[in-house]
Amino acid sequence: MAAKILDVSQWETFQGYGPLPGIRKATFEHRTEQVVGSRIRVLNRDGSRHLEEIVHWEPASRVALRMGDFTPPLSLLAREFLETWTFQSDGTTTLVTRSFELYPRSIFAFPVLWLISLVLRRAIARHLRQIA
Repeated sequence: MAAKILDVSQWETFQGYGPLPGIRKATFEHRTEQVVGSRIRVLNRDGSRHLEEIVHWEPASRVALRMGDFTPPLSLLAREFLETWTFQSDGTTTLVTRSFELYPRSIFAFPVLWLISLVLRRAIARHLRQIA
């Protein structure tokens, strides 16, 4: 399942939810042999952009990506997001869990990021159903 994360052509299946934009295009800006340190530039459907870096790569159990280099208005609110995928297999099926940590630029941005997290949960739930 983790190998699918490296197929950036599949990232466009992320449709977003409500005001949270989906992904229009994702391309490797830099790809490392060991995967960790690879950077993926993302263009969202609303024209905003961000960069994702793979910071942890254990394809059998856990993958983590750090999102940053956001364009405004998100760059005014968040320093970075950390997305973690965990995989638990029983031999026939794999349970996939995705979680996010959102890091605000200031205490004043926290309420807005909390609202974004609610929409993000719905977007992720829909995306997991799609890729299942």
